[in-house]
Amino acid sequence: MSVTVRVPAKVNVQLAVGGARPDGFHDLANVFLAVGLYDEVTVTPADTLRVTCEGPDAAQVPLDRTNLAARAVEKLAARTGREAHVHIHIDKDIPVAGGMAGGSADGAGALLACDALWGTGATREELLDICAELGSDVPFSLVGGAALGTGRGEKLRVLEVGGTFHWVFAVADGGLSTPAVYGEFDRLNEGVEVPEPVASGGLLEALAKGDATALAAVLSNDLQAAALSLRPSLARTLAAGTDAGALAALVSGSGPTTAFLVRDAEAAVKVADALVVSGTCRAARVAAGPVPGAVVL
Repeated sequence: MSVTVRVPAKVNVQLAVGGARPDGFHDLANVFLAVGLYDEVTVTPADTLRVTCEGPDAAQVPLDRTNLAARAVEKLAARTGREAHVHIHIDKDIPVAGGMAGGSADGAGALLACDALWGTGATREELLDICAELGSDVPFSLVGGAALGTGRGEKLRVLEVGGTFHWVFAVADGGLSTPAVYGEFDRLNEGVEVPEPVASGGLLEALAKGDATALAAVLSNDLQAAALSLRPSLARTLAAGTDAGALAALVSGSGPTTAFLVRDAEAAVKVADALVVSGTCRAARVAAGPVPGAVVL
């Protein structure tokens, strides 16, 4: 018997970052939107815990116990008194190390898949607790839709969304390390009093109304300057998408994937084609959101 879970990518339509805390984390006001790019995670009983992966850039995915999918299975097994003896197979379509929470998605997917495989009877709250232990973005991968994450991003409040938003994602060559981007954020803000992160009222209203033009005016990412400092070439990608007619452009999370909000599905195809022709990215993907979080297929 096998269980497969489909789990989406995310884009941060607002990522407000506070100063570094004593524990090294940062307080966030992180507005997540789940979008229709998916990984599929399949778990099958096995003699030991092992991870395999296929898809674009699968060679960059760790297959040892550092993989969030493996860690999720180990945590659920420990809580339920089982051996973590499963084969986890990841069919990967979310860009790797691209700022779209692909690793977090795999953690949430493996957790939900093993919960179903083993019939643990864990509550939603218990699964979310495990997700929060795994990482700041993991709980949202389980929930999906749209949500405001506070604390280090793991405390979620589900948000209402009044329509569908259309996006183009430009995939860069290589990845950016999230800790390195936060480290650059700290360096750039050394000696500066970083304000407490607060969700934008205008942004939440634009989401609730499903108003793409209003949302485009208030998209923000406090990590963008740090990502551009580490990868200056991303500025040319952002300019190429904006010149092609995108309503707004920003770095997705810690990057290096760049996100372009567009008016509709037709505009998304046009902007994606222009980005590929510009030569400023490796690939361009079209997706819409919000979409549900992790689901058993």
